[in-house]
Amino acid sequence: MAVKSLGVVMNGVTGRMGYRQHLVRSIIAINEQGGVELSDGSRVTLAPVLVGRNAEKLREIADRHGLDQWTTDLDAALGDSANEVYFDAQLTSVREKSIVKAIDAGKHIYTEKPVSETVDGALALAKQAKAAGVKNGVVHDKLFLPGLLKLRRLVDSGFFGRILSVRGEFGYWVFEGDWQEAQRPSWNYRAEDGGGIVVDMFCHWDYVLTNLFGRIEAVTARAVTHIPQRWDEKGEPYEATADDAAYAIFELADGVIAQFNSSWTVRVHRDELLELQVDGTHGSAVAGLHHCVVQPRISTPRPTWNPDLADPQPYRDQWQDVPDNVTPENGFKAQWEQFVRHVVEDAPHSYDFLAGARGVRLAQAGLESSAQGRRIELPELSL
Repeated sequence: MAVKSLGVVMNGVTGRMGYRQHLVRSIIAINEQGGVELSDGSRVTLAPVLVGRNAEKLREIADRHGLDQWTTDLDAALGDSANEVYFDAQLTSVREKSIVKAIDAGKHIYTEKPVSETVDGALALAKQAKAAGVKNGVVHDKLFLPGLLKLRRLVDSGFFGRILSVRGEFGYWVFEGDWQEAQRPSWNYRAEDGGGIVVDMFCHWDYVLTNLFGRIEAVTARAVTHIPQRWDEKGEPYEATADDAAYAIFELADGVIAQFNSSWTVRVHRDELLELQVDGTHGSAVAGLHHCVVQPRISTPRPTWNPDLADPQPYRDQWQDVPDNVTPENGFKAQWEQFVRHVVEDAPHSYDFLAGARGVRLAQAGLESSAQGRRIELPELSL
């Protein structure tokens, strides 16, 4: 079978996500396996063109991986007809302008999230891409986590019966930066630079909940800044103007209630940094990034409440592991393969700019709910 080469402009590869997850663990890994296999058995290899503002960093990355195409001129990269796909892993604040350029150049577009800083901006991109006839997609990596793949399997099998509720716990302690170096960049804690846990995480919760359990119809949230001062990469103190924790109730279709705590100011006392508990009439499950355990109705114990005596029930031991059954792939690589098939042979790819706009809207609605102290309804979003 013939092998086709697909030029991919990669903007933002000097950043952590753009470099590690998208260039190294996706694009390079795909080429090392011989390309993306299509339905007819043929393959597509990817020819990355690295784009960024720092020529020295781009040259170093290219040399490290034996790549020969890099540039600081985005317009030139988009002007090359050999490059059919544009990928964006820049800061959200500059993403929209670059995507508009890519649409105008007739490129298919795959991007990190959020797709834009505003709902109006995200919808405008979706409309522009549709009018231009270019395919578009937004990263939805958490759906490919091994633990959530097991959860998907449980949902599809009917294990839960009628799903009642979902409880999500996400986060960890991010050091302030004074006596120990922070694990996240300082811009994450400045609202003026696009920081905040609501903006960062609610777009993830939107596609996770929507794809696993149903559309989000309303949100009630409280976003807070628990730690008002942090120290930046140079050891200088700065005011933390963005929210570092958010507590939310999402109302889903069919009466499912989801409660999510998202925090960079919480110390971890759970098996994984993300855990979802799903309770249904026929059974429950707790899923993390990698593991998933279940307790069916027939195996549910009969707890009794007696505050005067220690409870002898070994509750955690009464759950059963869900096996892997298949070896999961790196989710970022799997999504790249999915999008390449979408571009080359029009294979399905449901997470497009409109779906990305829903994530931006949920974050905006969460902040609005917190500021106004009220429940925000979310009608169906369409172009």
